[in-house]
Amino acid sequence: MKVNVDGNLNKYYVQTLCMVFFPGVKFSDDDSEDGLEIDVRIAEDEEGATADAVLRHFDQVTRATHKENFKPEFTSERTLKIAVGAAVIAAAGDLVGYRPSWGMLTGVRPSKVATEMLRKGYSKTRVKKLLASEYFVIPKKASLATEVALNEAAIIGEPDPLGCSLYISIPFCPTRCAYCSFVSYTSQRLLSLIPEYIERVCADVKETLKTINELGLHLKTVYIGGGTPTILTPDQIRRLLSTVCEGTDVSLLEEFTLESGRPDTITAEKFAVAKEYSVDRVCVNPQSLCDEVLAGIGREHTSAEFFRAYDIARESGIKYINTDLIVGLPGDNFRTFSATYDKILQLRPDNITVHTFCVKKASDILRRGSDIYSLRGGDAGKCVDYSQIKSVQAGYKPYYMYRQKNTVGNFENVGFALEGAEGRYNIYMMEEIHSIFAVGAGAVSKMVKYPSAAGEKPVIRRLFNQKYPYEYLREDRSAALCDSYREFYREYYDL
Repeated sequence: MKVNVDGNLNKYYVQTLCMVFFPGVKFSDDDSEDGLEIDVRIAEDEEGATADAVLRHFDQVTRATHKENFKPEFTSERTLKIAVGAAVIAAAGDLVGYRPSWGMLTGVRPSKVATEMLRKGYSKTRVKKLLASEYFVIPKKASLATEVALNEAAIIGEPDPLGCSLYISIPFCPTRCAYCSFVSYTSQRLLSLIPEYIERVCADVKETLKTINELGLHLKTVYIGGGTPTILTPDQIRRLLSTVCEGTDVSLLEEFTLESGRPDTITAEKFAVAKEYSVDRVCVNPQSLCDEVLAGIGREHTSAEFFRAYDIARESGIKYINTDLIVGLPGDNFRTFSATYDKILQLRPDNITVHTFCVKKASDILRRGSDIYSLRGGDAGKCVDYSQIKSVQAGYKPYYMYRQKNTVGNFENVGFALEGAEGRYNIYMMEEIHSIFAVGAGAVSKMVKYPSAAGEKPVIRRLFNQKYPYEYLREDRSAALCDSYREFYREYYDL
């Protein structure tokens, strides 16, 4: 697809809007092979902005114009984006006969706009109306975004400017799921790196926690993610957890998570070690409880193995259990998904995160062909609605949300929790409340200075570890990263 923008706007914004209507589309500055081309012309005056969008697809042409006046709620930049977004949505929608449920909200955090309005003092009702009228978000999604924003605000309260979290990456899995694009490793040659990798990670955790303590920061959460952290042996888990406990007082943490994930890697001995070292949250993720669907995505465990692993988690005495499910998996439908969700609700886990199937560029599932992309998502919309209605009826509330590109039906990922059981790391990370110090291959530290007043933008600086475990083992960047952490806090906090 070719995108032409005449005016003061980054054409990437127009591309992200086009991806909603043409999932999986590729962009080029040359004439596109798929026959798709869009011209956007922008004019601005003292009252606002006018955008004219012309979309061509071989012999079809659609055109739409939208005028947006300046409003107290919007900056000039946002006014421009709304005008362009409305014009593109109208033109593309007429061409393919589709209106996206999230309107022109294409970013990772659809509740961000609601949060900004609430921080300015707007009422819940007004926020929902603005999302629907100005951003073209359908009413039930506008309500969801507002509820998530309100719940997040209640959980966060007044952010601690010196708060922070620690993320530890274990990028290894027993097998690779067909939909996965994470940097995770499954071959025996790469799995053989685990013992050396754990020693290196422990050294870096020790150095990072030392830096956090020297700066006088307040460690709120520790999250061990992957990959599949419970691919480690009990002794390796003990080595890692004991290093964390030696470097900080874990009794002061709000949350200590071991993202175990794959049921086929969970044992009572591993969770006993986790409990011994004060882990209070684990994840047991089935993705589906339909064995045919699991086999089709290369999950290599059965629903029976999930129930076994879930029982181990409950019997371990670890306080909180998270479960993850995916809507719209190949081979899944409303009947099988609703049956899965009903069984999960019967277990009553503390957290349920419902993801929408997302087609990643690096996933093996793309080998099945481009028809894996889905504009309307088939049964996915019904499944998403079912999960949200049933969760609320069962006493769960939506407390965090994010979106990804190329999800089926352009739907969202939502985390639900029982009262008081919300996963705080999820909010701190997604809403950029405070800095996340990251250790391990593929991990990205995100230094954050949270805005002190409504309307201010956060200051964010990302610092990258090596992507692959063998690179991580070959080159020690820990000292340099810790120097960068100190530099950030000297610059923005005078520490």
